[in-house]
Amino acid sequence: MKTYLNIVLALSAVAVSAQATAQITLYEHDGFRGRAFTTQREVASFERAGFNDRASSVIVERGRWEVCDDTRFHGHCVVLREGNYGSLRGMGLNDRLSSVRPVGRRDRYENEAPPPQPVADYEWRRRPNERVSEVPITSSRAVYGEAERRCWVERERVDQPSRGGLSVGGGIVGAVIGGVIGHQIGSGRGRDIATVGGAVAGAAVGANVGRDRGGSGGERDVQHCETSESGPPRYWDVTYDYRHVEHHAQMSEQPGRTIIVNRQGEPRQ
Repeated sequence: MKTYLNIVLALSAVAVSAQATAQITLYEHDGFRGRAFTTQREVASFERAGFNDRASSVIVERGRWEVCDDTRFHGHCVVLREGNYGSLRGMGLNDRLSSVRPVGRRDRYENEAPPPQPVADYEWRRRPNERVSEVPITSSRAVYGEAERRCWVERERVDQPSRGGLSVGGGIVGAVIGGVIGHQIGSGRGRDIATVGGAVAGAAVGANVGRDRGGSGGERDVQHCETSESGPPRYWDVTYDYRHVEHHAQMSEQPGRTIIVNRQGEPRQ
């Protein structure tokens, strides 16, 4: 009996220790934005906390946690390890969490969620119970990356037309052939006229044949280049005034007219 009691007390101590060191923060929107709710102990129902069916992203800062879409840890439940879960949509739990509780450390859980994001905590995320205020943005500037020049080589056919559009060689050959044919026609004075006429006609035909062929041509490598567009902005350089002090921040999305900051003037989302 004493041994059994010692085992129970030991298991209880482990459970209490796990709850004391565990911590989870739930956020109202994806990407750790909006209202936040932090707890170090189990919450059987978020109704009283006003956070029921509101969580869209989670950061498990310590321990392992089971999160469920029904009260008192019923319904669809998954176990989250330490890390950042920027969205609960893939788990089917977006805006559906109703209860959470810390669980013991194991190598594997049957209902374990996919691995968390291997990144550091979102620096601009709003901390639990952190007081924030909204201040106007005085200026914002989109910063683009450098334009890039891209070149490539294509095999193309290149035609080289003859000078003046007529083939000189074709005209000479045509004149000779035409003269020979004309010389064989008639006799005496008529033969001389036919010879001259055949030479003229042959020259004209030969020159036009060369022109119609378009001269010599062939294929060669031709280089083409173009300058790529700068694309979307890499970030926005934002300036705002908080308590008469000018602050600067870099934002990944185009800002509106205001920015949310904490009491030290640090941006929050």
